[in-house]
Amino acid sequence: MSTSGAAPILSMRDVTKTYSAGGSLLGKSTGRVVALDRLSLDIRTGEIFGLVGESGSGKTTASRLIVGLETPDEGRIRFDGRNCTGLKGKDRRAFARQVQVIFQDPYQSLNSHLSIFETICEPLVIHGIGDRRSRRTQACEALETAGLTPPEDYLDRYPHQLSGGQRQRVAIARAMVLRPRLLIADEPTSMLDASISFQIFQLLNRLKTQFGVTMLFITHSLAAARNLCDRVGVIYRGCLVEQGTARETILHPRHPYTKALLDAHPRFGCSGKQGYGTLLENERPRPKTDHCPFYTRCRPAVDTTCDLQAPMLKPLDDGHQVACFLF
Repeated sequence: MSTSGAAPILSMRDVTKTYSAGGSLLGKSTGRVVALDRLSLDIRTGEIFGLVGESGSGKTTASRLIVGLETPDEGRIRFDGRNCTGLKGKDRRAFARQVQVIFQDPYQSLNSHLSIFETICEPLVIHGIGDRRSRRTQACEALETAGLTPPEDYLDRYPHQLSGGQRQRVAIARAMVLRPRLLIADEPTSMLDASISFQIFQLLNRLKTQFGVTMLFITHSLAAARNLCDRVGVIYRGCLVEQGTARETILHPRHPYTKALLDAHPRFGCSGKQGYGTLLENERPRPKTDHCPFYTRCRPAVDTTCDLQAPMLKPLDDGHQVACFLF
């Protein structure tokens, strides 16, 4: 299903988030760390949008800001055209019904003291939906949707009695029981082996098709994004450096960082194939002036340009965008 003309269900504009750096021996902060730097992106209704980057790039920070676990220092976040930052009371509960999260670690995201039935019903109880009988029906439907059948075999179990893949399916069932409009999947397969990960990807794609749910898929793997996502955004040190369709971005990458991510991915049976070679083995010194965030690690960077200012995200063709002075 094409989403090129769909209106954005979620928009982030110039969102910035900083944290205090670690304290010194005297307990004082040693500076500030910029987790997101004027991040702007749109997630269209009905699509799976992949946010791709290495650890520490700001992916999870973006998801925490979207769901309201943290507040941006600057910028705005809008869901369905309305500001969703700092919501409280009824507005906060209404937003939570429409936006749900699947966390990275199924071993920690499920309460070990709750049965699977109690786990899946918890969102229904919080929002005052149904009674025990109707909730049991909804829990069974959610488990079936997540591929755990027959669902009655799982309701009275506890998380420690399930495998990692089964736990993540329970987490997906819990997220979907409210029938949200936006589902945030934060590296949902990083704790799972390859075969189970593929099954989870198939499940997420089926949820999109069956229920029309929009997804933000957070990952460090361009291969995973290529298989699952409609569009992707590549993020580096809190800055969006490239954006486009998953196919175009991965088959024809423009930004040196995107190319470096592809070089880092194993190429089975292609040991002799040359990569892009855009990553420096030893970083350059960081300039004191404003500069491209990837300058210190970028082999093709141009002095007197890349070390003096940060490039803006600019359109190329077919919706492809890149923030790089080489284009």
